[in-house]
Amino acid sequence: MKLLVAFALVGLVAGGVIDAPADSVVELDYHNKIGIPLAARLKAAEEALDFDGSRIVGGGAASLEQYPFIGGMLITLTTGSTSVCGSSLLTNTRGVTAAHCWRTLFSQANSFTIVYGSTLLFSGGTRVTTSDVEPHANYNMLTLVNDIAIIRLPWVNYSNTVQPIALASGNTDYAGTLAWASGWGLTSDGGSITTAQFLSHVQVQVIANNVCAATYGTTTVQGTTICIATTGGRGTCSGDSGGPLTNAANNELIGVTSFGHRDGCQVGHPAGFARVSEFAFWLQSRY
Repeated sequence: MKLLVAFALVGLVAGGVIDAPADSVVELDYHNKIGIPLAARLKAAEEALDFDGSRIVGGGAASLEQYPFIGGMLITLTTGSTSVCGSSLLTNTRGVTAAHCWRTLFSQANSFTIVYGSTLLFSGGTRVTTSDVEPHANYNMLTLVNDIAIIRLPWVNYSNTVQPIALASGNTDYAGTLAWASGWGLTSDGGSITTAQFLSHVQVQVIANNVCAATYGTTTVQGTTICIATTGGRGTCSGDSGGPLTNAANNELIGVTSFGHRDGCQVGHPAGFARVSEFAFWLQSRY
C-alpha cells in the first residue's frame, strides 16, 4: 500500500478563526477537500464489493489481529456531511486521534462514530458514537503543533480483534527506527478507491526532525513532532489523518498522523505526526 498523507491545519485562535496563510505547504481544508469525498468513495466501493488486494501499492492489506487497536472514524460534521479519519484505542473508554479530525479552519465535527474490529468503515465491527472530544489546549491551526486530541468513549469490550495499544514514553528520538503506518487512506495521489477501502499498512522509517524541518520549517516541526521518510513510494496518504504510527520493534504508539505536503503523497516529502511520547502524560491524565 502507499499510505500517504494530505492533512489540514486546524485549531483555535483567541478571538476566532483566522485566514489560512497563502504560502502554507500543508493542505488546510481536510474535510471538504479530502475527508468528505473520500467517505463517499469508500462507501460506494464497499457497497460494490470490488476490492482487489493485489492492487495495493507500496505496502499491503492489514489483518485485524495486526492492528486490534485501530479505530476507523466516520465523522459527522455540523453541516451534516460525513468525513473520515483514523484513531487508536487506549483504554476501554479512551481513544486518540488528530485534533484536526475534530476541527479545521473550515469545518467542525459534531460527532465521531468509531469502528473497531473491522477492516471496513461502513460495515462490520463494534461501533461507538461520541461527541466528547478534547483537542490539546495548545493546538495551533497555523503550525500544526500539538495536533492531538483525546476521545472519551462509551465502554468498548476487548476481544481478539479489539485491544488497546501502549503509549511510547521517555526521551527516545526514534530517528532511524522502523515503524508501521496504517489506515484507510488512498494508495496514491488520485488513486482509485477500490484499492484502499480495506485497512492497509506500510513499513516506513522515522527521520530526524531537522531533516523534516528542511521541508516544513521549525515553526511546524518542533519537539512534539515526529516525521517519516516517504521515499520509495511508501508512507501515508489522503484520509489517514489521526491514525497510528507504531514502533515495529515493540508495537508501541509513537505517532498520530498529522500532516503531509500539499503537493500530494508521491512528491517524496516527509510526513508528520504528533510525537506520542511528548503527550503521554497529557493523555494518561485524562484516562
